[in-house]
Amino acid sequence: MESRRLLWILPYMPWPTTSGGKLRQFQLLRELARRGHRISLLILTKSLPTPEEREALQPWVEQLWVYPRRPLRSWQTLLAGVFAGPPLLASINGYHPVLGRKLAELLEASWDVVQIEHSYSLQPYLQVLQGYRPGFALTEHNIESELSRTTWQRLPAILRPLARWDQWRYRRWEQLAVHRARQVIAMTEADAEVLAGWAPTPVRVVPNGADVETGSRVHPDLMAGQLLFLGNYEYSPNLEAVRWLAEEIMPRIWAERPEARLVVGGFAMPLEWAARWPDPRLRWQGYVADLPALQASCSLFIAPLRDGGGSKLKVLEAMAAGLPLASTAQGVSGLLARPDRDYLAADDSAGLAAAAIRLLSDPARAGMLGEAGRDYVRRHHSWQQVADTLEQVYEEMAA
Repeated sequence: MESRRLLWILPYMPWPTTSGGKLRQFQLLRELARRGHRISLLILTKSLPTPEEREALQPWVEQLWVYPRRPLRSWQTLLAGVFAGPPLLASINGYHPVLGRKLAELLEASWDVVQIEHSYSLQPYLQVLQGYRPGFALTEHNIESELSRTTWQRLPAILRPLARWDQWRYRRWEQLAVHRARQVIAMTEADAEVLAGWAPTPVRVVPNGADVETGSRVHPDLMAGQLLFLGNYEYSPNLEAVRWLAEEIMPRIWAERPEARLVVGGFAMPLEWAARWPDPRLRWQGYVADLPALQASCSLFIAPLRDGGGSKLKVLEAMAAGLPLASTAQGVSGLLARPDRDYLAADDSAGLAAAAIRLLSDPARAGMLGEAGRDYVRRHHSWQQVADTLEQVYEEMAA
């Protein structure tokens, strides 16, 4: 396939891979660069990258421009968040005139595709892109207006009217962003169906993936009696999943398997969790630098997710590593994995606990389930397959 010159516009550095979005961007960046595509990044981020973080991207990136985001408590952010037309998240990542000027300068060069990740990062660039005749691709990782509802539900009741107003603002903003894009990319068929109601052109699905090559070298310890959950804890559905695990699911498991242990890993883990749930059978791992080693020490992955959207990279990574999976329907949203053949399904505390106990008590059955999940990911969700699909979108846009 012909080498393309790509400009990606991101609201975060894709390295280190501390969230699903970052992991997706880094894996696709690396895979496409290996195929000869020349990719430049324009990034707004909470903090400027370290020399080591820049160095990690250097082999895959032709040019890199990074600008710091305003502090959340700046007067500009507070005023925009309350009074501006765009929703709070778009205001936090918006109203940076330097970004619009930089994009106008960059668009004087020739690009095969300009791609923006997340509708909430669009505001600084929208005016410039209105006059850009080739148009741009918008990748929407979730239906963000629905995801914002989940976040707002954690607020005190007195703030609920503000939450409903901001959700309305986000739905209106999301519709505007999708309508302005020349090509919209979704993660799942369900999300694509929603976005297609607002888009002037068909929405393409470019799913999430997993590193199947690394995963194939992982051999879970099915006798260890250790469950695993991972997440980015700046994301509220993961916070709720841990609370549900610690307070309702694990006590049911311990009633029959008192020796079972749970490892909770991931970025931005709240420091108070160890004191809030002090049971020594709960291990608070924090950010995991060597994920394959941790996966190999565990017997199964549990995904007690009740809110969120898109598809879950942590679930795909666990399945790619051969970890037997016990999950809610939300945990496998967007996937074609088959319950009882590729994973065990349950949507309440008793059901998830029973699924985990089955896997802990029957290592042979757990092993077969883990290998079936691994095979599913290999057939449908390798990053090479995901990059193939994205390249098809680029070919259509460049034509």
